[in-house]
Amino acid sequence: MSTLKLDVNSYRDLLKQYIEYQDEQALYRAEQFSKQAIQHNISPDEIVDVYIQSLLDLYPDLSPSVKHSLNFLLETMISFGMAYQEFQALREKQLELQSEISVAANMQQTLLSTTKPNIPNMDLGAISAPAKQMNGDYYHFVEDEQGSLGIAIADVIGKGVPAALCMSMIKYSMESFPHSRMEPGVILEGMNRVVERNVDPSMFVTMFYGLYDGRNHEFHYSSAGHEPGFYYCAAEDAFYDIEAEGLVLGVDRKVTYHQYVQQVAPGDMVILLTDGVTECRVNDRFIEREEICEVLSQYKHLSAQEMTEQVYRYFERLQDFHLRDDFTMIILRRDV
Repeated sequence: MSTLKLDVNSYRDLLKQYIEYQDEQALYRAEQFSKQAIQHNISPDEIVDVYIQSLLDLYPDLSPSVKHSLNFLLETMISFGMAYQEFQALREKQLELQSEISVAANMQQTLLSTTKPNIPNMDLGAISAPAKQMNGDYYHFVEDEQGSLGIAIADVIGKGVPAALCMSMIKYSMESFPHSRMEPGVILEGMNRVVERNVDPSMFVTMFYGLYDGRNHEFHYSSAGHEPGFYYCAAEDAFYDIEAEGLVLGVDRKVTYHQYVQQVAPGDMVILLTDGVTECRVNDRFIEREEICEVLSQYKHLSAQEMTEQVYRYFERLQDFHLRDDFTMIILRRDV
């Protein structure tokens, strides 16, 4: 209390000096007083109270209406001070939460990482960029014992921490499968049971699994409600939708998934993606799939990895560098 009394006396002298002379030195000392108040966690209403006490000491004969107005100001600042304290507490909690999410995002990036394999006569590219810190998309490569390449791409219907946790579970479930050849339909049926048992009913997971057999150049695939990708036919220089039907994971434990097959000729490409690509918005409209094909065609002369990166940058610029959804794209091209 003695420190506060000393502050009141000092503030009164500063106020008197400024009222009488309006000099800059008084203003500078008032700034120092404000800094001292912050250091001692003095609230705004306490500063106003110091001002009122100083003013009444200097001018004890103020009219009742002025005194009432000063009391009104003090009550207003008390309410402001309480709200400001609540704001500061929430801000500290928010900063703490952001720090924890940042750590979790780095851990998720490590947990979900997958190695892009080098397959003879195949060019492979992949990119995945989260719209926020946590990624609700997932992709994974695995080589089986026969030398075939398995490609998984998935998307949680949802965002944030719950989606990220779900994706971590998907990744470790995928790694639990044996490395002997497993057909895409079998993979999705197994993942469906995992999701149905372990994921909240309000969350759903779409997933596409493809298996490229380099011996006969066939691409076998199944889909669990996932966004259709594209197939590029080099002989026709044309893009086609990869049509595959299947229920999203986690809805029906007993569902089965139909398996499709596509012959891959030299120069042909398989383009897999999530809805962060196809649902890219420009102003108030979603882009058409034909527009995506035009962008893919624009960069098809590049390597598969360069192609994915250039397509991503194109859509990033198109959205003013603010992704509205997680963006994932995988391109597989047969060289010979």
